[in-house]
Amino acid sequence: MTGGAPTLAELISRPRLEIVPMRSVEEELEFLPRAGVVTVTCSPHRGLDVTIDLAERLRAMDRRVVPHFAARTVRSKGHLEEALGRVRAAGIDELFVIGGDGHEPAGPYGSAGDLLSAIREDEAAPERIGVGAYPDTHPRIDRERLMEALVQKQPFATYMVTQLCFDARTIEGWLDEVRRAGVTLPVWLGIPGVLKRRKLLEISLRVGVGDSARYVSKHAGIVARLMRRGDYRPDALLAALSTVVVRRRHGVAGFHLNTFNQVRTTEEWRREFLQVYGWREDEEPDDEEEPETAS
Repeated sequence: MTGGAPTLAELISRPRLEIVPMRSVEEELEFLPRAGVVTVTCSPHRGLDVTIDLAERLRAMDRRVVPHFAARTVRSKGHLEEALGRVRAAGIDELFVIGGDGHEPAGPYGSAGDLLSAIREDEAAPERIGVGAYPDTHPRIDRERLMEALVQKQPFATYMVTQLCFDARTIEGWLDEVRRAGVTLPVWLGIPGVLKRRKLLEISLRVGVGDSARYVSKHAGIVARLMRRGDYRPDALLAALSTVVVRRRHGVAGFHLNTFNQVRTTEEWRREFLQVYGWREDEEPDDEEEPETAS
């Protein structure tokens, strides 16, 4: 993205695709695009080590990969040092840090802020670190505290990624709010990929009994849409967001596609979308450009 406002095609041409480290993703890995970034989630049931295992494999496949570090899954300072060492040894130069969904921390880090501070003190810390942001509500944290936490995390981070939100007006209002609060981090907008009802239900049933309840609760909006329409495509949401992304004051760096391990259908849709916009495959960048801060 060079000069002027970004277009939807430019942003979709270099996506971030989020996958879940479980058996169902194995058959989907071959469909990951060369352009853009793959991010690997971290759950309280499976833990950080499983996330890094898959991230290492993807990096060995010459993919640009970002493991999620969930604070409540880190058992100790030694565990954190080991995890950061593995990431550096694999040639991974970026992390995404969240608090995590577990109710009780496995170690001394109860929040993303706690973990960010510890990571930045470690010599193995990568330069690029992303943090989560919430245009909608959070099940356990009110809106005011979410904003305070984002402001506090900003000095330790280089970008932010929003949780799923299906309303473009809500996203734009939230962006105005965070910019007024002094948060200048570039933002990747979290949106769903193409989702099949059966696949989503399979994942929700396999993430573990406790995780399953949290999973369905966390993604209630998607579940409701799948029940109502059968499948989900993000075209309408993207169209509604088109005026949001071109406003440079919002600092939109791109889209973070939550695939729920439905990589093939999401990638097929992405390429169809680019064809409609007349974007040629040879225009797709090999590497993600450095996102700009909000102006």
